[in-house]
Amino acid sequence: MKNPTLKLIVSAITLATFVSFSASAQPTAEKTQYSQKEVAQLTREAHTPEQYQALASYFRTQEKLFNEKALVEKQEWDRRSTITVGPAAKYPKPADSARNLYQYYSAKADEMATRAADYEHRAQDTASRPAAAIDAGIQPSKAK
Repeated sequence: MKNPTLKLIVSAITLATFVSFSASAQPTAEKTQYSQKEVAQLTREAHTPEQYQALASYFRTQEKLFNEKALVEKQEWDRRSTITVGPAAKYPKPADSARNLYQYYSAKADEMATRAADYEHRAQDTASRPAAAIDAGIQPSKAK
């Protein structure tokens, strides 16, 4: 190849193909990504400690994802807050959108943590109940 631009393009395509194949070849231990429909079905049908623990694990994973997104947006918010000229001087400021995303992701992470803790608690309660009560469908009494 005599053209260096063409050589660069071919090598970039080759590298991108290699990276995508290596990323797809990594094994996954268990399914932690569900559709909204699947999560709704799991929450409706869950009644064993294993099912509650699977839901808790899913919500913990979601919590981690939202915390990572919030961290990225916090860094972007800090970066954009230092820019006060050019397009950043207009309303809405780019820092405002980064702040809003940060607050949204933080709220979602807190929501996922609450849901995970709830399902972890349900898993413990269900595991400690006698098997006869579970078969009869008796709900544990809630302390007030």
